[in-house]
Amino acid sequence: MNDVSSAKRGAFKVSVPGRVCLFGEHQDFLGLAVIAMAIDRRIEIEATPRADGVYHIYMPDLPDELVLTPGGEIEYEGRREYLKSGLNVLKREGLAFRQGWDFTIHGDIPVNAGCSSSSAMTVAWIAANLYAHGDRRAREPLAVARLAHRAEVVEFDEPGGMMDHYTCSLGGLLHIDCGDPVAVTPLDADIPGLVLGNAGGKKDTTGTLAQSRRDVEAGVRVLKEKLPGFDLKTTPISLVESHLHDLPERQREKVRANLVNRDICREALRSLRSDADPARIGELLKRHHEMLRDKLGISTPKLEAMIGAALDAGALGCKLNGSGGGGTIIALAPGRETEVVAAIEKAGGEAWPIEKAEGTAIHNEA
Repeated sequence: MNDVSSAKRGAFKVSVPGRVCLFGEHQDFLGLAVIAMAIDRRIEIEATPRADGVYHIYMPDLPDELVLTPGGEIEYEGRREYLKSGLNVLKREGLAFRQGWDFTIHGDIPVNAGCSSSSAMTVAWIAANLYAHGDRRAREPLAVARLAHRAEVVEFDEPGGMMDHYTCSLGGLLHIDCGDPVAVTPLDADIPGLVLGNAGGKKDTTGTLAQSRRDVEAGVRVLKEKLPGFDLKTTPISLVESHLHDLPERQREKVRANLVNRDICREALRSLRSDADPARIGELLKRHHEMLRDKLGISTPKLEAMIGAALDAGALGCKLNGSGGGGTIIALAPGRETEVVAAIEKAGGEAWPIEKAEGTAIHNEA
C-alpha cells in the first residue's frame, strides 16, 4: 500500500533543481561513474485541486497549456512528451488518480542547455503526481528518480543515462556509479566559485548522445574480442592501448577518451574526498574538457570562445556541460566570479554564479 493519506490534498508546490556534470560527461549511459551537482536554478510546479478529474497544465514560460485526463493510457502524438509519459508510467505503477488538478509549471533553468531542464521537470512532475494522490513515494527521492528516468528515457528509447534524474531528485554533490544497480554516494565537499555560462541556441542532445554511445559500444565489442576480460569500467588504459589500433579512427578516439575521462573522474573523486583543492579540481576540469573537445568532438567555436574568455579572466578550469554541440559551460573561479561572468557575457554568452542546491522539495500552501 503506497498511500500516505486517504484525504484529498490541498494546494502545494514542488521545486526541483537543475544540475551540472562536473566529471564524467558522456559516461553515465555507458555504465560508468559521474560526479554531478544540483544547482540553484529550479523548476517549480504549483498545484491547486479541481472539483473534476481533469488536469489543466499551464506552462507560462513557453507559453503553452495542456488538458489531460489521467487514469487511462494516454496516446503520444510525438516524442519527448514527458507529461503524458509520466502519467502513463505512474498508472502502470499502480497510482490511483483521485482528483483533477490545475498545474502551473515554470522555472529559471536554461532550456536545451545541458542543465537538465527536461529531467528536472520530469522529476517534479512525478513527485507532484505522487504527492497529489497520497503516494508515499513522493518523499522517496530514489524512487522518484527511477520513475522519472523511465518516463523520460526508457519510455521513448532515448540514449541518456540516469545521472540527471538522480541529481535533480536527491540534490547536493553526488558521485553516481551508473552500473546495474546504480550506486549514489553524496559528497560533503563544497566547490565555491562556480560560474555557469550559456551559449544559447539549439542543440541536438539526443542525436549527439546516441552517436557517441553507438561509437563507444561498437568499439567495446571489438575490444572484448581482441582482449578477453576487457571491461570499460575496470581495465587499465595501459592494457588497452596496443589494441586500439584495431578500431576505426572515430571509435578509437572515443573509446580512449572515455577511458581517460573515467580515470579523471576517479582522480576528482579522490580530491573531493580529501582537500578539494581548487587548483587541482580546476586542472582536472581542463583535462576533461580537452577530451570532450579533441576526442569526442562535441565542443563548438562559441563554447571555446566562452571558455577562453573565462580562463583569461582568472578561472582555474572550465569545461562544457551536458551533451555538447552547444549549451553551457562551467567555470571554476573562486574569488573571480564577477570577472568571469563579465568575460563570458562579453564573449556572447549569458552567465551566472551557481551554488550547490538541495534536491526535490514539496511544500504545502497555507
